[in-house]
Formats: sequence, structure tokens, C-alpha cells
Amino acid sequence: MSASAPALVGIAKLATEGHVLTNKSRVEYRTLPTRRLLNRCDSRRVPFDWTINPYRGCEYGCKYCYARYTHEFMERWHPEAFETEIYAKDWDEASFRRELRTVRRGQSIALGTATDPYQPAERRYERSRRILEVLATISGRRVYLTTKSDLCARDVDLWRRVAEGNQVAVAITVTTTDAALARLLEPYAPRPDLRLAAVTQFAEAGIRVGVIASPVLPMITDSSSSLDAVAAAAKRAGATTFGANVLFLKPCSQRVFFPFLAEQFPNLFARYKANYEHDAFIKGAYPERIRQIVKQIREKYGLFARDAGETPMPAEAEQLTLFS
Repeated sequence: MSASAPALVGIAKLATEGHVLTNKSRVEYRTLPTRRLLNRCDSRRVPFDWTINPYRGCEYGCKYCYARYTHEFMERWHPEAFETEIYAKDWDEASFRRELRTVRRGQSIALGTATDPYQPAERRYERSRRILEVLATISGRRVYLTTKSDLCARDVDLWRRVAEGNQVAVAITVTTTDAALARLLEPYAPRPDLRLAAVTQFAEAGIRVGVIASPVLPMITDSSSSLDAVAAAAKRAGATTFGANVLFLKPCSQRVFFPFLAEQFPNLFARYKANYEHDAFIKGAYPERIRQIVKQIREKYGLFARDAGETPMPAEAEQLTLFS
């Protein structure tokens, strides 16, 4: 560190104190000293009381990922570092049990709100499994899982134990049933059919499970036929809920998504840039149209809205119609 460089603090300092666990050809795994696994959630956009993210970074490399900014807190500024430097948070069962005492009965705990708790690192380090083993010993809470991985089915029996004393809901993301398109958008994530097979395993175990077709990508996955195909597959797999939100694109995400668009969908690049360059959210008629499409599809297949809800847009939102 140069004499003029500021000293690292907080999570950036903790990241330097970890050590390399494993090197793969594309990804480096590191430990991350962690003061807390449970984090209080005060966001009005997500109705969870507490969140748990056992990992920092995610290997799936989804081109639209909103969570890339979290690596910036650790002074990892390159946007692709998020998918190549994966941090497994230190695990201490006794400490986690003490943290859980602050979660009151009736409150909700969401697993996987920023990074996927069942990404490939979980096969090696089992942080999510350790967390579930403890959650299975408490009762009276609401526990939610969000994942894009079929690995979650490994723990179906454990999730069933958690559900014996708590209200449990699982949401598995399937943005498209088109495997080739999914490979472009989410290059290292499991295939859509594998995720849907995991839905079936949860449903057959009697665990409430749904599918999220988020993010809805304008002019890529936003057609009625595309959303209908995901909902139909979800219904066949045993899902009871279905939801979808329009893409929001933070500046950190734009640095990856815009070059991807320019290469793979050059005819769409200008319209995306016009809508997202100065605002992470599209507002106005377009998201309302998508909400109505999703609502009609739910009614068609007898599916319900997710407990987590789709993100409402502000009523005073400015009208943007480039995607209408």
C-alpha cells in the first residue's frame, strides 16, 4: 500500500484478512472473517426482516446481476471480480445461534437476497447447509429461500425439517425456458430444466415452492409467450406461485450488461441505453404492462403471487415508453 493510500476499513479490511481456500481455472475461493451472518433488512422494496448471504460474489456470471456493487465495498472495483473472487463467510455455529436470539417469533429470514446460497461454492463449503441445520432447531419464524441453482434439492429433507416448525417458502429463478438464451444470459448457472426439476423435488416433499421469471429483460424475455412458457413449466413442475419483475440495472451492472448487449443484441443497445443510462429502473407504462401480463398468466394457470411480492414502482413514476 502506498503512503498516500487510505487504510482499509470495514469489510474491505476483513477481506484482506481471509485466506485462499481453493483456486479453480476461473474462480478463486477465499474465506471472509464475518462479524455477523444475520443482517437486519430495512428496505421498503423487500418485505424481509432479516437476510443471510453465506457467500460474497457469485460464480454464475449473470450478465444483468444487480449485486456486483457488493464487491466494491471490499475495494474490488472490476465488475467481473464479483464472479471470479468468491468469499465463503466464516462459520461459527455458537455465534450464529446467539444471533438468532434477536429474531422474534413471526419475523422473516431470507436466505440468498444478494448472492446465490447454492452456487458451486456450496458443494465444497456447505455454509447454507450448516445454517439450515441450525434453523431446523428453532420455530415460529418465516424462512425464505431464493436461488437459481438445482443444488438446493440436495437439502430438501433438511428444508422439510425447517418447515416442521417454521413457515417456509422456496423461490427458484427461471428467467427463460430457452436453454440457449439462458446460457447467453446466465453462462455458468444450471440449465432451466435442472432448476425446474428442483421445483418438482420441493413440491413432492410438500414444501411450498414457486418460480420467479426475474429479471424480465425488455425485448429479450418480455413477450407474453416467453413468460407464459416459464409459468406453464412452473405449473407442471408443481410450483404454486409465480412472479416476475422488470430488469433494474445499476451502474455496476451496466458495465457488464451494456457490452454484452452491444455484442449479442446490437439492435437493442441504443434503446436500453436511453432507458437505463441515468436511472436503474424503468418507470411508467412498461412495467405496468408487464405486471398485467404476469397477473393474467397467473390467473390462467391458477398460480399465486409470491409472498415476497413483486417490487411496486412509485405512483409518481415518470412515463417512459421506449419499451412500450
